[in-house]
Amino acid sequence: MSQIESAPAAPNAYRLLYAGFMAILAAGVGYSVRGGILGQWAEQFGFTMTELGTITGGGLTGFGIVIILTSLFADKIGYGKVMAAAFVLHFISAVITLAAPAAFEAGGKVAAFQCLFWGMFIFAIGNGLCEAVVNPLTATLFPKNKTHFLNILHAGWPAGLVLGGLASAFMAAKVGTDGQVVAPPVDWKIQMSLFLIPVILYGILMLGQKFPKSEAASAGISMGQMLTTVFAPLMLFLLVIHAMVGYVELGTDSWIAKITGSIMGSNVSGLALFVYTSMLMFLLRFVAGPIVHRISPLGLLFVSACLGAVGLTLLGNASTVIACVIAATVYAGGKTFLWPTMLAVASERFPRGGAVTIGMMGGVGMLSAGLLGGPAIGFQQDYFASQFLQKESEATFDRYRASEKNSFMGFQAVGLNGAKVGVLEDNGRELARAEELLAKEKRTDSNLQKLAEWWANASMFASTDKPKVVSAGIFGGKSALLMTAYVPMAMAVCYLILIIGFRMAGGYKPVQIAPVTDPEALGTAES
Repeated sequence: MSQIESAPAAPNAYRLLYAGFMAILAAGVGYSVRGGILGQWAEQFGFTMTELGTITGGGLTGFGIVIILTSLFADKIGYGKVMAAAFVLHFISAVITLAAPAAFEAGGKVAAFQCLFWGMFIFAIGNGLCEAVVNPLTATLFPKNKTHFLNILHAGWPAGLVLGGLASAFMAAKVGTDGQVVAPPVDWKIQMSLFLIPVILYGILMLGQKFPKSEAASAGISMGQMLTTVFAPLMLFLLVIHAMVGYVELGTDSWIAKITGSIMGSNVSGLALFVYTSMLMFLLRFVAGPIVHRISPLGLLFVSACLGAVGLTLLGNASTVIACVIAATVYAGGKTFLWPTMLAVASERFPRGGAVTIGMMGGVGMLSAGLLGGPAIGFQQDYFASQFLQKESEATFDRYRASEKNSFMGFQAVGLNGAKVGVLEDNGRELARAEELLAKEKRTDSNLQKLAEWWANASMFASTDKPKVVSAGIFGGKSALLMTAYVPMAMAVCYLILIIGFRMAGGYKPVQIAPVTDPEALGTAES
């Protein structure tokens, strides 16, 4: 590709690209750091694990819907205004989140919960607004090299995970060889504020800049015409494939550290492996361009899907630390290019769709991860773990089985009671802490009381139950990964169909549209 063909479409293209990179990095840092401070929230405000799960869920709720809805009006009101709104929401989310201690003093646990929940929810909206803008913006700025620069843009996500994970590890409590805390963790408010650094940076980079309109808007294509591209047969096929991408990438990421940590016998090892694969993804996304120039975007996607299937299959059969590292490396190499390259293909083939096309892709991927990927992989773990434990020991299974059936997409299974398994794993320490908190507050909790009564009896069998329950959990996790491997297998078949179809039609080529000869189409001064 010549320098003229790969030249950006605006003089400030790289500055805006770096700004978008920082916006996605901010989301990654916030997501990663939040996972490391849940323990402090539990201790300071007396939250149970269920309450913490509800708070973190607020950080994901509606992400995909926000992307889709914003993409419908982003071209109309301008990318700069949407990013300004995201910048404001990111700061509002920080203010509300950091107000939790004051709220706790004034209104107790309930008030602190509301601050943290809504802080995380607004943080998700800000991330959704950014995602709806930076993807079509990057495609517009680099129309001749979309795959390469969209991959660079999305290198911000694993970079954020790495930086947030390392910061959490550095600021965590220091524990001595005897298991006692020798140094307390850095205050969670300082840790949570770290995501504001990339937020400030993307705000500075975007201040006073001209934001170009999308290719579609520049060509005078109406919103109605943009929407019609979504219903083209090829676009619908791409949306189905990207739903699978969201399932296998983000859905698996929700569980991968926990599963590999169980296999390797250490939660810390699972997190370290996740940081390593995230670093690998960050580095690889900078070399997407040279690869695409050799094998085309569809070729890259096909190879990536094959590697993803192989990596998950290897993980599902791993039993040692070395095996986990090798398998995770292959899996990371597979998933690295899927998301941004899919966005690039949709934008290259349907430039008339503008922000709508890429927004629909991103939104569908996020919705699939939240509604299908995460829940399905969780259900599969329950299903296989219960089957394993029931065969090993009916008595142990009866002690730890859930009281109700889990259901997903018409399938049902009796899983293991997460609260009971948690009590077994930490030998009742969290249960004792929760009872102590309630005693201080002079409150009672019927569910906690039932759990304590159960543990009084179950603790007598803990020494024999624990190895069986742990083995069941490992078996369930590995089996779920093996089942998930079928998704990238299906994706590989879909990519092969596309490769053959395009080859029969003369080869894969980006579609070009001509802009209108109107100076206003080049962009508006927005900050």
